[in-house]
Amino acid sequence: MDASQTLHAEKIVQELKKNHVTHAVWLPCSDTAAIHKAIKTEPSIHSVPVCREGESMAIAAGLWIGGKVPVVIVQNTGFFESGDSIRGICLGASIPLVILIGYRGYTRHGPTKDSAARFIEPILHAWQIDYYLMECDADVDRISLAFDEANRMSKPVAVLIGKEGR
Repeated sequence: MDASQTLHAEKIVQELKKNHVTHAVWLPCSDTAAIHKAIKTEPSIHSVPVCREGESMAIAAGLWIGGKVPVVIVQNTGFFESGDSIRGICLGASIPLVILIGYRGYTRHGPTKDSAARFIEPILHAWQIDYYLMECDADVDRISLAFDEANRMSKPVAVLIGKEGR
């Protein structure tokens, strides 16, 4: 694999630190395993695992209300499961939350057979949640773009993770 096309978890964590993230609220999944491992080695970011993705939005909102800077990390299927929390809490209360979403089933080229990959972007559009796609280290700055937009617009913004971080 071309090194310029690699997404390194450590680069993601560096970008989170750059944005003063204090807490990563997440549910373990294979798409984001390397990112979780890297976060656990970073003492400035507290890892907050959840049992269900719907909990992640409420926990992150509470952290934000308490003056912290959370990021939520879920898979696209978990984002779907979080729908009511996103609608009722994040959008309803105008929480400036960045959500990193593992883009399960994303193929970049060719047919996408996994409905989770086919549905994520239309759902983000329907909920009027702006998003960025991150596929390699050169794209990691999109996390900062998402934080800037979330804070400026007082709303959630997503970053789709097109490849698992290494």
